[in-house]
Amino acid sequence: MSPKSKKRSVKDVLVALLMGISPLIAALVLTGTSATTASAASLKEVTDFGSNPGNLRMYTYVPDSAPAHPAVLVAVHYCTGTGPAFYSGTEFARLADQYGFIVVYPDANVSGQCFDVSSPQALKHDGGSDPTSIASMVRYTVRNMNADADRVYVTGASSGAMTTNVMLGAYPDLFKAGAAFMGVPFGCFATTDGSGWNSACATGQITKTPQAWGDLVRAAYPGYTGPRPRMQLWHGTEDEALYYANFGEEIKQWTNVLGVSQTPALTDSPQTGWTRTRYGSATAHAPVEAISVQGVGHALPSSGMAARAIAFFGLDGSGGSGGTTTGPVHATGSGKCLDVPGLSQTNGAQTQIWDCNGQTNQSWTSTPAKQLTVYGGAKCLDAAGTATGAKVAIWDCNGGTNQQWNLNSNGTITGVQSGLCLDVAGASTANGAPVKLWDCNGGSNQQWRLG
Repeated sequence: MSPKSKKRSVKDVLVALLMGISPLIAALVLTGTSATTASAASLKEVTDFGSNPGNLRMYTYVPDSAPAHPAVLVAVHYCTGTGPAFYSGTEFARLADQYGFIVVYPDANVSGQCFDVSSPQALKHDGGSDPTSIASMVRYTVRNMNADADRVYVTGASSGAMTTNVMLGAYPDLFKAGAAFMGVPFGCFATTDGSGWNSACATGQITKTPQAWGDLVRAAYPGYTGPRPRMQLWHGTEDEALYYANFGEEIKQWTNVLGVSQTPALTDSPQTGWTRTRYGSATAHAPVEAISVQGVGHALPSSGMAARAIAFFGLDGSGGSGGTTTGPVHATGSGKCLDVPGLSQTNGAQTQIWDCNGQTNQSWTSTPAKQLTVYGGAKCLDAAGTATGAKVAIWDCNGGTNQQWNLNSNGTITGVQSGLCLDVAGASTANGAPVKLWDCNGGSNQQWRLG
């Protein structure tokens, strides 16, 4: 039996109802619903999808337009909701028709219809409870529906937004990005008394340093050194169920996890009453994007917001799902990673190879402008010349062709300005071996893999 199937207190159910009513009302006034057109596609339930300790139900929507190797969006409902209700009451399935991705709708299937984001099992990679069940759904979809494992995303509202935070924290190996509408940081809702409700978190009374929030995420999957998913955050300033203070705590957490500055790279207002901040990059596919909606309570997403989440993911063809990739740059010949020595941010610091360790000096982003940025966009990989043997260092990003790189299908990385290959000096496999430009020769010391 699921650990969540035990009877909830009256208080918990009433709070759950509060958390679910506003998103449901918001969903009813959306200008476009998912169950439109004369499409042959329909919502279908999947059973026996794998390990299911949370006793969840799984629904999928595969649009007629789905390509042979489609992306996947996991869309997680609010308390008192269901998978079918989130399908019919939000715009994600209609957007799937437009852009050809699969949508997976988990269903909490318990009294109160909330997802477990509180138990110790839920906050650990493959630890059990609802998140493990959702991870099973993702793995099933990739395995049985020929989905693209490199383009899996998650979104949700209220309880589903809290679940989005948990899935990105505990399963960074499965997801490329998430969009959380009215959530709380990973680990904020944690309890040890068996309760699924944490009043201190809900009312914004739990504050931590960015490092402490980040450490909670990193502790969920000890030893994980791969890339971390990007995060988009949404919150209304008058949220009466999950207080607005949680929005700022989420920003602290995910900027720390992704190794970017808490100072926005961009602040603007894309729509009246909205304040949008981007962290680590000013681009549409920044590591962290946060949208504050003035005067709005617990009533997101409203019409048009789902499309902005899809654009953040890059599922609209804008490139975020493929044009921007963040993670370590693996040197194939040595098994080590492209590294900035000593976490230096000094212009001219020559890059090297080093044991992969998941630190920010090994986290590179390939941008649509062909840059390879590090430290959340603070510095660019820079060629100090066009001749064989020119050192490859970091420098302030300036848009020059000596900071543009082609990531080629044969595994090489070539400088746009020089045409030369990124090369580990002397084909060394030792820590500290310098990286430079060299004539392309097909050697394993010129083979790289991002992510």
